[in-house]
Amino acid sequence: MAEQLGEFDLIERIRRRLGAQADVVLGIGDDAAIVTPLPDRQLVVGTDTLVKGVHYPVETAAADVGWKALAVNLSDLAAMAARPRWVTLALTRPEADAAWLDDFLDGFLALAVAHGVALVGGDTTRGPEGITVTAFGSVPADQALRRDAARLGDDLWVTGTLGDAALALQHWRETGRIENDMLAARLNRPTPRVAFGLALRGIAHAAIDVSDGLLADAGHIARASSLGIELQADALPMSDDLAALPSLARQGLQLAGGDDYELCFSAPVAKASQVQSAAEACDVRVTR
Repeated sequence: MAEQLGEFDLIERIRRRLGAQADVVLGIGDDAAIVTPLPDRQLVVGTDTLVKGVHYPVETAAADVGWKALAVNLSDLAAMAARPRWVTLALTRPEADAAWLDDFLDGFLALAVAHGVALVGGDTTRGPEGITVTAFGSVPADQALRRDAARLGDDLWVTGTLGDAALALQHWRETGRIENDMLAARLNRPTPRVAFGLALRGIAHAAIDVSDGLLADAGHIARASSLGIELQADALPMSDDLAALPSLARQGLQLAGGDDYELCFSAPVAKASQVQSAAEACDVRVTR
């Protein structure tokens, strides 16, 4: 029988997994956290909720759930060229299963450590499984990337490849499993483009993370910036698995599949070489 934890035991189990961080005066264990913001920085805050069976397959390993819960929030900060600093975690589970929690924290904290992010608070409740993370980042004053700053004549770029996570989800819905490891990783362990987002400061005009599909998310930039956007479907970046599909099926996944967590951004034509240089420095594929 799985070990069950009470609320305070659960909080203590999480607290023991956390290391000290200089900008965290008081972390998990009190009514609220105390952190020390950097001077001359603006705070960027984003929140995302993942629900079992909606945002990830019910069979998803706990470590993958933990990774993805943080990754989707870091992707939002990356889109705004913000450096991740702190996060809070609200976890709802039918049972406080110690083994599941340890595995969840393995994934969550592995990504947090990789990006220097401190878990400073949150909440735990019993109920249908769902995870809400709020991420806090910092950016020099007035240097954040926004959706509403694209300019007439800008190039539109996107990182990585599109449609892989949607194809993985399609396989799961049709067969109840995902046998392709690359596709499973694209769905369960997306890579937030944090370093590249930081590199886009002073280069890009506007940016968004591609979570709802390129068509919808590029449309958000267009509407916010009061501009039109032209997309060339045959130029969209794809993996070998996507390339094997019929063109209409492939383009549907690339344009509307969602869960890519890549960055879509606009930049002046004259800065194309700077975009490419930043991408090479960050080992990120970019396509315009």
